[in-house]
Amino acid sequence: MNTVPSSILRHPASPVLGRNIVTVASGKGGVGKTWFSVTLAHALARAGRHVLLFDGDLGLANVDLQLGLAPNGDLDSVFAQRIEIEDAVTHYKPGGFDIVAGRSGSGALAALPASHLAGLRDSLIALASGYDTAIVDLAAGVEQSVRILSGAAAIRLVVTTDEPTALTDAYAFIKLTTQRSNAAATRIVVNMAASESEGRHTYATLSKACQSFLGMTPALAGVVRRDRHVRETIRNQSPLLTRYPNCDAATDVETIARGFLE
Repeated sequence: MNTVPSSILRHPASPVLGRNIVTVASGKGGVGKTWFSVTLAHALARAGRHVLLFDGDLGLANVDLQLGLAPNGDLDSVFAQRIEIEDAVTHYKPGGFDIVAGRSGSGALAALPASHLAGLRDSLIALASGYDTAIVDLAAGVEQSVRILSGAAAIRLVVTTDEPTALTDAYAFIKLTTQRSNAAATRIVVNMAASESEGRHTYATLSKACQSFLGMTPALAGVVRRDRHVRETIRNQSPLLTRYPNCDAATDVETIARGFLE
């Protein structure tokens, strides 16, 4: 890709953080990161926040797929110079929040060079300034796009489960990102926990490793209990907080959202 969209070029690389940007990451796929991003955005919108959900999983984006949404445009269209990044915003009326969708299976987005990614990061910061909160659903792992986009965040949420590989990969993500930016920005979300106490035990395991080897202790943002309703809502492309607002997982995400509001 030889050119950069004008909407990206307008915002040169800058060390300034998006003070209202929350990135959602995981070292490993399959831990419910995208579902959590969608539900957190919905919870904040229900609480009266003006929310943007940005699909930063370049190449394997699926926020729009989880919601059954046909976006007006997406990041692939932005980098193809068909639209500006502001025109890629689609309002998701059932949830009351806005979305910037990616493009699933886009090799061009997955292979963006660092200069383009830095421009995208700064365009995201500029776009997010018009919102109370911008949530960025990052790709799993620690690839270059994840490292650069996570650098925009005031808060980095790391989603994990009790699976050993999920904990190991979450630790690897925390290690890499805290070497580059403020360690205090990192918070842990334990998803699909058997119970609140089991989730806290999982957090304690990860926290102990971080303290022992990194000299820092990431805060616990919250525990989301395993809930059969989650799979059903994903299958039906509908938000959990609309379909089952009083189920365990919905209650847990709303508790985490209240932590942001407070």
